[in-house]
Amino acid sequence: MKRAVKSSIYPIQRFALRLQSDYNSVKAGVTFSVSNGPVEGHINRLKMLKRQMYGRANLDLLSRRFLIKM
Repeated sequence: MKRAVKSSIYPIQRFALRLQSDYNSVKAGVTFSVSNGPVEGHINRLKMLKRQMYGRANLDLLSRRFLIKM
């Protein structure tokens, strides 16, 4: 990270500086065994289904589609 901060390539330098400013959060995200990845995946899937069905069906079909895919 020290080399990246001293780099002449601005995007790498900026990225390293942002990581340093939030180092504790980055370290916790890498070292903890707990992850919110599955939750994020479900939210992403639900939002995608919602966008696909927008304006095309009533609530009954929409709820069936959400329940079947889970």
